[in-house]
Amino acid sequence: MGFAETFKALADSNRREILMMLKNGRKSAGEIAAHFDMTNATVSYHLSQLKKASLIYETKNKNYIYYELNISVFEEIMLWISQFREEYNNEK
Repeated sequence: MGFAETFKALADSNRREILMMLKNGRKSAGEIAAHFDMTNATVSYHLSQLKKASLIYETKNKNYIYYELNISVFEEIMLWISQFREEYNNEK
C-alpha cells in the first residue's frame, strides 16, 4: 500500500461514504449499491479503487462478495498523521 493510492482513493466523497458504511461491518456489493443513485458498474469501480488502495478487502461466501474495512491500513495512516502532532507539540 502506498500513501498516494490511499489518499487518491480517499479524495472521492462516494468512496468515503462507502467506507463510512463499512465501519459498521461487512456489506455485500448489492447492499452498498442500494445506498447510491449510480450504476452498479460505477459502484464496482469505486470498490475496486478502494481495494487497490488496500482500504477494503473482499471475501466471497457462496454467490455473494462482501466488503470489509482493512483496519490495519487506517491504523498505519493514523500513525503517520500522529507524527505531525508529536512534532508540533515538541516545537512548542
